[in-house]
Amino acid sequence: MTATWQQQLDATIDRSVGEMVGLRRHLHRHPEPSGEELQTSLHLYQLFSAAGLPVRMGPEGCGVVVDSRSQGSQQRIAVRADCDALRIQDEKPAEYHSRVPQVMHACGHDVHTATVYGAISALDQLERAGELPWPVTWRGIFQHAEETSDGAASMIRAGALKDVDAIVALHVDPTRPAGTIGVRPGVFTASCDRMRVTVRGCGGHAARPHESVDPIAAAAQLISTLYQFIPRATDSQESVVVSFGQIHGGLNANVIPEEVLLEGTVRTLNRQVRERTIAHIHRLAAGIESVTGTKLNVAFDEGTASVDNDPAITALVERAARELLGEDKVTQMPRPSMGSEDFAAYLEHVPGSMFRLGCAGDRSPWPGLHTPTFDVDEKCLPVGAKILARTIVELSRPGSTGR
Repeated sequence: MTATWQQQLDATIDRSVGEMVGLRRHLHRHPEPSGEELQTSLHLYQLFSAAGLPVRMGPEGCGVVVDSRSQGSQQRIAVRADCDALRIQDEKPAEYHSRVPQVMHACGHDVHTATVYGAISALDQLERAGELPWPVTWRGIFQHAEETSDGAASMIRAGALKDVDAIVALHVDPTRPAGTIGVRPGVFTASCDRMRVTVRGCGGHAARPHESVDPIAAAAQLISTLYQFIPRATDSQESVVVSFGQIHGGLNANVIPEEVLLEGTVRTLNRQVRERTIAHIHRLAAGIESVTGTKLNVAFDEGTASVDNDPAITALVERAARELLGEDKVTQMPRPSMGSEDFAAYLEHVPGSMFRLGCAGDRSPWPGLHTPTFDVDEKCLPVGAKILARTIVELSRPGSTGR
């Protein structure tokens, strides 16, 4: 019996599992933080160049764009991976742990890169062998600086979406076992805006706080107030998360400083709630000013929008996954994630979809994203590559509109 194109594609990916694992572990040993992915990008460029594929570097040597050999008139389907790591010390005992102090792949971007590499390499092999069911024109976008929400916009400005009709991607999910995925049409992740608050007071001796205007006390009051009253002013059916991740102030234990800097994020699921939340933060900050006598400057950088998955493309991803994994291995996500993803920037230009790739192994509890012990069960790699590759082929089917 002649193998179907799906079987041929799966078999090709299965034969390349060692290569995918090797790439993932190489990247895990040698992580680079956002905006510094020069060696990561060069490594990927060299892999694709050696394969004879049309490939070019991203802006300022960060990121890579690689195209299929075929450059036909049919739709071009893009698949995106992110490549940057986080500034976290790797505390895993694994042999492939990070060799770079205070930097590690704690969000699975090494897995994203390896699965996309596996998917498009398999598509290229089948194209050269004449075993694809119809012409398939694809583009691999290996993006830098996702964690800082800069990379997608930078790649788009550099032409990564030129002539692209649809785009797909995945993100690892340590709450799901390897061999399963989660899908969700519509809003998939939260928007994320960066917040900076400068609190200015009047410094003085720690023994005589009455002679100063203490910005640390005001900063503490602001954090407490926002954490308490933002949820109380938001409809319980809506979602808002305000978190501070950095506090900078003072150089001496016995000196009240002049200034404190707070940095954090505001995450919401729709623009109206976002606008109301930002306005409320400004009002609360004005109240803290009045009470403490300090001056507060609150500034927002509008960052990542919500990922809004195209329903038709999401349904296609779901169908491909159910055919591959079985009905019980694919679930509809009941709620969006309050995490953010700058994959949203691509979806402002072309339709697309992202899904959650289960990556947890047998150990319980499995370490979460952005933790020093984060790891994946590498059985997830071929699963992700197969779903991506099958989806690209189906989106390229003659008569498909990409939606």
